[in-house]
Amino acid sequence: MTHAPTGPAVDPAHDDLGAAWRSARPRPAGRHLDSAACSRQSHRVLEAVAHHARHEAELGGYVAEATAEHLLQQGRSVLGGLVGMAAADVVFVESAQAALAALLTGWRLPPGAAVACLPGEYAPNTALLRAAGLAPRPLPVDGLGRVDLDGLSRLLASDPPRVVHLTHIGSHRGLVQPAAEVAARCRAAGVPLVLDAAQSLGHVDTDVGADVVYSTSRKWLAGPRGVGVLCVRPPVAGELVPLLAGAADLPPLRAFESGEAHVAGRVGLVLAVGEHLAAGPERVRARLAGLGRATREVLEGVAGWRVVEPVDEPTATTTLRPPEGVDVVTTRARLLTEQGIVTTAIGRERAPGEMTGPVLRVSPHLDATVDDLEALATAL
Repeated sequence: MTHAPTGPAVDPAHDDLGAAWRSARPRPAGRHLDSAACSRQSHRVLEAVAHHARHEAELGGYVAEATAEHLLQQGRSVLGGLVGMAAADVVFVESAQAALAALLTGWRLPPGAAVACLPGEYAPNTALLRAAGLAPRPLPVDGLGRVDLDGLSRLLASDPPRVVHLTHIGSHRGLVQPAAEVAARCRAAGVPLVLDAAQSLGHVDTDVGADVVYSTSRKWLAGPRGVGVLCVRPPVAGELVPLLAGAADLPPLRAFESGEAHVAGRVGLVLAVGEHLAAGPERVRARLAGLGRATREVLEGVAGWRVVEPVDEPTATTTLRPPEGVDVVTTRARLLTEQGIVTTAIGRERAPGEMTGPVLRVSPHLDATVDDLEALATAL
C-alpha cells in the first residue's frame, strides 16, 4: 500500500476542542467522518429538542412556540451575527434548499434573468434557478474551480448578470471560494450576491458582505435536521413579495418563515449555535482546517486514491478520486459495514458541470483524531 509521509498532526493548541466536542455527545457506533452530510448533535441539543416536543404535548404546539419565542429571537440575532446581519434579517426555514426556494418565490425576478453561478454549481440549486425561469450563466474560474476575480470584474463591467449566486464551499469538493472578494466586486457593480453557506456556516468565516446568505442546521453547526436559515439584507428584502403578508408588528422578512414548522428543531439549532460560539468560531475554524490538512496528508496516494484539494485548503472536507477500477459506492458501503467508518460517495450528478467522475468525501468534525484517519487509510 502506498502511504503518505508519517507524522501529520492536528494543531495541538486546539486539542481541547476535540475532547470537549467528543464528551458533549453520545458515543458514536463507529468512526464518523461525514459531517459535510450530517454532524452529530450534542446531549444538550438532543435534550432541548425533546424538551420542546414535550412542551408541545403538554401545552399545545402554538403555546409552546410562544414560550420559546425569546430563545428563537436570540437565535436569529446570533445567526445574523455569524453572517454580518441583524436579527430582523434572519428567518428560520426547513433546509438550505427550502431557503433558496423561498427566496426565489418572493424575489419575482424577470423571466430569463441571468444568474451567474460556478460551473461546478450544486445541481439542485441550478434546478431551482431554472424552475424559477432564470438563466444560469457560468462564472469565470481558475483551474481548481475557484472564482477568477479579474474575470469576474470584467464580467460585471461588460455584461453584468441580474444576480450572482456563489456556493461558498461545494458539496463535492472542499474548496473555499473567495466570497469576501466576490462580494466587494458585486457591491461595487450593484449586483446582489447570494451565498449558499450550507457547507460553510460553522466551518469557515461567513461574514463576507453577501446580500443573501442561506444555510442548513445539520452540517457544521451540528444542529437538528429539518431546519435551515435564510438571511437577507434590507435592500434585497425590500424587493421580496411574500405570498401572504406577515404580521404588522414583525420584521417584513418574517412573512417567509413558515408557520408549519419543526419548532423543536429550531430550538435545537439555537442551542447548537450557542455551543459553536462557546467553543470560539476562530478556534473551531483553525482546528477544522488542521483536520483537513491532516486528512489529506494521511490519505494522499493510499492504495492509489488521490486527494482533489490542495493540501493546505482551510476546510475539513477532503475528496478522493478512486484508482482505476475501484467503485466509490461499493467502497463507501464496505467502509461502513466492515469498518464502521461513515463517509459519503458522491456521483458526477452532484455537480455535472465540473465533476469528471465519482469521489469519496471525508469530512471529520472537531472530535476526529489522526487515529481515525489512519484507520480509514488502512481500510482503503
